[in-house]
Amino acid sequence: PQDSEKAKTFVQAFLKRSMPKMKDEAIQEMITRKAVVLEHYHKKKTKQKRKKTKGFTAKQRRELRLFEIEPEQQRYALFLPLHELWKQYIRDLCHGLKPDTQPHMIQGKLLKADLHGAIVTVTKSKCPSYVGITGIILQEFKHVFKIITKEDKLKVVPKLNNVFSLELDGFISYIYGSKFLLRASERSAKKFKLKGTIDL
Repeated sequence: PQDSEKAKTFVQAFLKRSMPKMKDEAIQEMITRKAVVLEHYHKKKTKQKRKKTKGFTAKQRRELRLFEIEPEQQRYALFLPLHELWKQYIRDLCHGLKPDTQPHMIQGKLLKADLHGAIVTVTKSKCPSYVGITGIILQEFKHVFKIITKEDKLKVVPKLNNVFSLELDGFISYIYGSKFLLRASERSAKKFKLKGTIDL
């Protein structure tokens, strides 16, 4: 019948379009067996790389003045609550500063502790003008401490060639700035080795 011929022609054309890689003889064989398996050739999807969100560059941070403390906020009394919080943080970190607590244990904890809010004094320095500066650490960078003094003056004190003392509940600890040239985040992961004598 005419309809069956049309159907056969349509099926042949359809199979040729659907399976372009298949030869005509193979298509003819499929039709005679009345078994047709249509194959699907899918295109490979290219994976889109996720863009990493980038933070500000050092130059952009300087331009935006992200780390600058405004002059009206440079007041010692304003940061005393921060110091009280820091004292509680150290007491919790050292499980309470008791008289029988081993000094080296407290020293080890302080080496990795966050010092923002601590009151420090420059006890030794190769530059005499730094000796005696006392105040609350407001910012710690890799090479410097920013300290607010009782006179409401913001001092930038380099770590290099300076020794800082830190007192809490009768326990006095010394920070040798030359061995402390790290960012606060890097210090928490660093392993410090005990050394016999340290010089400026």
